[in-house]
Amino acid sequence: MRRLSISLRSRKTNEVKSMLDVFTKRRIEKIMDEYTERKVPKHVRDQMKLSYKIRGNSVTLMEERPAYRGDGWVQYHIAQFRLDQSKWKIYWQDSKDKWHFVEDYEPDEVFEKQLRAVDQDRSGMFWG
Repeated sequence: MRRLSISLRSRKTNEVKSMLDVFTKRRIEKIMDEYTERKVPKHVRDQMKLSYKIRGNSVTLMEERPAYRGDGWVQYHIAQFRLDQSKWKIYWQDSKDKWHFVEDYEPDEVFEKQLRAVDQDRSGMFWG
C-alpha cells in the first residue's frame, strides 16, 4: 500500500515540512484519543483534562485546566512530537513558547515509544 505524503517548503527557513499521510494521522489520533482518555481519571475531568493537536508533521500534547476567571479552559503545552525523516522526535517548550529538541531521547520510528517516554518522564521535564 502506497502512502501519500505532502511536503511544503517554508519561505523563511527553506526547510521542507511534510504533512502526515491520512493513514498515519488516523493511527496517531486513535493512539492519542486512547491515551488522553486513560491518563486522566474520570473523577477529576472537571478539574483537568488532556488534549492534543495535530498540525502538519507535529503532534502537541496539552494539559487543560479551568480558567481562573470566566468560562473555558487554559491550555498548557506538555510535549511535542515531530516526524522528521521517518522518525519521531520529542520537544519541550520553554517559558517563551519556543520548542526545543530533547536530546535525552533518541528519535524513533515508533510513535508509541516516544509517547511512552513522555508519559514515564524519567527526567521530570514534562509532568514536573
